[in-house]
Amino acid sequence: MGRLRNYFLTGLLVTGPAGITLYLSWAIMSWVDSWVKPYLPSAYNPDTYLPFAVPGYGVIVALVLITLIGFLTANIVGRTLFGYSETMLQRMPLVRNIYKGLKQIFASVLAERGSSFKQAVLVEFPREGVWTIAFVAAPTKGEVAEKLQSTDLLTVYVPTTPNPTGGYLLFVRPDQIRVLDMSVEDAAKLVISFGLVTGDQPAGPFAPKPAPVALPPQAEPARSPEDATV
Repeated sequence: MGRLRNYFLTGLLVTGPAGITLYLSWAIMSWVDSWVKPYLPSAYNPDTYLPFAVPGYGVIVALVLITLIGFLTANIVGRTLFGYSETMLQRMPLVRNIYKGLKQIFASVLAERGSSFKQAVLVEFPREGVWTIAFVAAPTKGEVAEKLQSTDLLTVYVPTTPNPTGGYLLFVRPDQIRVLDMSVEDAAKLVISFGLVTGDQPAGPFAPKPAPVALPPQAEPARSPEDATV
């Protein structure tokens, strides 16, 4: 039974991540196809000529269209048209706030010269003496740096476990963090796995078991004279 258990856990370790990855990839591809294919002319849609749907065709069309839009925006005519559309969006009361926020997020994430999330660190949070993993986003700038009257602050992101998409944004000094040697990917694995998977040791049913944590001895409760019976 012990060997069967180890075989099952090993098979689950191998097929679990691969199966979930394939399922998410298929779901995203189907979602993009459902958005793009209805707008394609029948002459350019392979589903019109084939008895079955071609998966991923909508993804390819979307990638080609995005690349084509980027090519047209790079020249003078496309840049002028894009400037007019951007000016129109910025004049709309509710839409302009959403547009500005999304544009800043995409510009920060896709910027090649940016150093976003290139370093994993330890920071004391939520109180002194308690350390958690954080990711350095960028040097703190703008009004936050002016109000705090500091030019060397760092903006760090503290993810939550096991969902790293939610977390806290902190502004700390460089002397308040400890830089980790592990990569950002290994730090993310540590956060997602509740601290069970680290980058310097194997994971799985055959991984070495960690040594038990030594807890400080606790004082025994005082006994009354009535309790001291034979």
